[in-house]
Amino acid sequence: RSYRKDIVGMVVGAGRMKKLEVSIWSDVNCPWCAIGYAQFAKAVELLSDELVVTVRWMPYQLVPDLPPEGRTQKAQYELSSGGSFSEIRESRIAVTEASKQAGYPIAWADDEDGDAMVWNTFDAHKLLRWALDWQGPEAQTALSLALFDAHFRDARNISDRETLAEIADSIPELRAEGAMEAMADDTLSMAVSFEEGRGRKSGINTVPTFVVADKYALQGAQEAETLAKALRDIAAKED
Repeated sequence: RSYRKDIVGMVVGAGRMKKLEVSIWSDVNCPWCAIGYAQFAKAVELLSDELVVTVRWMPYQLVPDLPPEGRTQKAQYELSSGGSFSEIRESRIAVTEASKQAGYPIAWADDEDGDAMVWNTFDAHKLLRWALDWQGPEAQTALSLALFDAHFRDARNISDRETLAEIADSIPELRAEGAMEAMADDTLSMAVSFEEGRGRKSGINTVPTFVVADKYALQGAQEAETLAKALRDIAAKED
């Protein structure tokens, strides 16, 4: 099942507990980002009596030059690596197993022929920035999880603007009309490009990267217990 209902917004706890802000550098096309977030959600749940964690999502395109029509995974791998698609099978098995263990099984992971699509995600990142600016981190997280579901579970075209607007409209705080306007907004394009460039210049070169309190970077899809310990240690340093 989707983890969306359990951790929308990743704002947990109340009162006098310690607070942490986490920026997640991620791409909608990245399976390890979906897996890593599922583990992160578990980590925050483990700390629900200790910490209040607020999340915001930051843009990082793994393949920024993807054409509007996208590419199959097979074509993208062969283009980017110069090797054959068969060489990636072992890593895809690792993705499959990791997604199951994280509680977020990825539907295309069993696609042995590499026919699953990889889409350009720039407009999706514009929507995520719009959701944050307009309705705040809870709505942004809800949208991010809906985008993960659309790509990894429903095989929807997440570069198609009408599809993206429908996905946004599924979030109670968001509306399709506003999403269409956001995707046509050149100012949002500049904001996303600026933020992505800022992240790369600051040393973000892999996703997911969880930047905690603007100081500490936790990279990759780590186990929930490992992430929980890291968050607890950081909170102690920030106290």
